[in-house]
Amino acid sequence: MRILISGASIAGPALAYWLGRYGHQPTIVEIAPALRTGGSAVDFRGPLHMSVLSKMGILDALRAVETHGTEMRFVDAQGATLMAWPAGLAGGDLEVQRGDLARILCDAAGDRTEYLFGDRIAAMTDTPAGVEVTFASGLQRRFDLVIGADGVHSAVRRFTFGPEEEFVKHLGYYVAGWEVPAPLGPDDALVMHNTPGRMAGAGRGGATFCFRSPKLSYDRHDPVAARQILRDRYAGMGWLTPELLSHLDSADGFWFDQICRVDNPAWTRGRVALVGDAACGATIGGQGNGTALVSAYVLAGELAAAGGDHTVAFPRYEQRIGKFARGTQKGGDTTGMFLAPKTATGIRLRNYVNNQKWFLDLTFKIAGHRSTNLTLPAYALDRACAAES
Repeated sequence: MRILISGASIAGPALAYWLGRYGHQPTIVEIAPALRTGGSAVDFRGPLHMSVLSKMGILDALRAVETHGTEMRFVDAQGATLMAWPAGLAGGDLEVQRGDLARILCDAAGDRTEYLFGDRIAAMTDTPAGVEVTFASGLQRRFDLVIGADGVHSAVRRFTFGPEEEFVKHLGYYVAGWEVPAPLGPDDALVMHNTPGRMAGAGRGGATFCFRSPKLSYDRHDPVAARQILRDRYAGMGWLTPELLSHLDSADGFWFDQICRVDNPAWTRGRVALVGDAACGATIGGQGNGTALVSAYVLAGELAAAGGDHTVAFPRYEQRIGKFARGTQKGGDTTGMFLAPKTATGIRLRNYVNNQKWFLDLTFKIAGHRSTNLTLPAYALDRACAAES
């Protein structure tokens, strides 16, 4: 089948890999002019995540670029440590830079996948014969299926189910990141400083900021407006904050978004399906990368098991993944409150409890349970590989 995937971040190339292996013809359309190489470190944890990476044959490539975990430290204005998570806890079983992960996934999808960079879906109509798609470039094509792997602000979800406001819940915080010269932060840790409702952080050659705010009215496609919001919100904050902000205009890899949660009751309609953050996203803290890989594996596997009949495969995909994905998603609900507590008392309490071993053990036990609470079916490729071995 000819299958269009919107989005070339994580879920899109992972799905294209599996679809190509099953003999389909995936096309990925990506609004960016080239593969996005920026972004912070992402992690995978537990046997479920690791088994999918192993099935894809990319574990060795990821091991070659792994960061070996990123220590997280909260410090006072003079740099003294107030609370710390060691690298082994914060980084899971495997941690890599997001850009490295995206590159390796696209390489794995390989020649089986057609890429349309610098373009996007402008309109789409689901018909009995296929999905008629018009791209912003003017290109018009028909596909057997369309898959939205285009993140929490999914255009495919908007075209298929309705306005974003109906499905995306603002969780009270914004988060941003950009590249800065390495001397402004350690290369093996993320060091953060708080004032009430604000966090500024530096590490691994990048800045990470998080601040508390009701939903803001601005053009999220306008980086100039986003940069000005950051300057206004962080005016007067000490520590390394002024130096980090001084690199905003010249920074590569700048990103800025609300911390939010996607609550979409259905992930499929007609010949269209959602996967990854487009279906069940959390901006940060919801194990979204691991869930995206698992979801892509199951969606492609169910299509194969159903002989390409989406009317059978799509409901099975939702039934297998829905409870699991919504469970991992819950981890993102408190991320903003953890990074930037509202009050000075909240900051002190966060530091105190996270310095207790019993609390850290409990936290990561819960996270580990969420990431493993699913039994993967063995699809055709799994059985073929087992027979060959």
